[in-house]
Amino acid sequence: MLFLHGNGERGNGNDELDYVLIHGPLYEAWIQKRDLPFIMIVPQLHMFNQDKIGLDYIDKRRKDWIPKRLKNGISKRSQTARSSKIMQGAKIIDSIPELSRIDYGWNRAENDLMKMIDNTLQNFNADENRVYLSGISYGGFGTWYIASKHPERFAAINPIVGWGHPILMDSIAKYKIPVWQFAGGRDPVIPIEYFYEGLNKLEKLGHTNIQFTVHEDLSHDTWKRVYKGDDIYNWLLKHKINTNN
Repeated sequence: MLFLHGNGERGNGNDELDYVLIHGPLYEAWIQKRDLPFIMIVPQLHMFNQDKIGLDYIDKRRKDWIPKRLKNGISKRSQTARSSKIMQGAKIIDSIPELSRIDYGWNRAENDLMKMIDNTLQNFNADENRVYLSGISYGGFGTWYIASKHPERFAAINPIVGWGHPILMDSIAKYKIPVWQFAGGRDPVIPIEYFYEGLNKLEKLGHTNIQFTVHEDLSHDTWKRVYKGDDIYNWLLKHKINTNN
């Protein structure tokens, strides 16, 4: 499983690398000591100047935010954020943002990510027909992007609170990659309205192996509930490349 973290966990891949432990399946496996049957690839994305544009969640982050694996017992989980935004249905919108607005994300690490997958397949007892891709927020955008560029490599993808732009959907539909998209109904960062155009395009292209789950009561950190459960891992493991079509 290749996991792509969100914007707040970027770093230099050295003394900042442990920020990738804060969220996701690696947090579940290492900090929560869950026996998840995956070889996990969890890289850290470079800043690409995101630390120079006044983002508090990067500028003011602290090392004590990084959870610790306890020698005895299990660390207490952080709670999902509550939002004052009321629960309501999606609104009709005229347009979605251009793809260029997310150009400083995981797309810049595309070649490195594919080399990591290849290296893992060559050096570990891994199944090339069971390579999965999951990501949160910026990593959700990255999940859509990387899958669209290398659709033949992934057995299933799981973008969380990161929507897929319609221009990325043709190759994903062609290879019929199973998709389970998650969003938060109270997310103040990623409007729920942005998700539908890309998913609807997949269906128009004849791709029906799509699930879209909106946790109406949750905010941006919907991934905490998703990765805490078993459903997403069981769903991923049901899929193999040679049986998707």
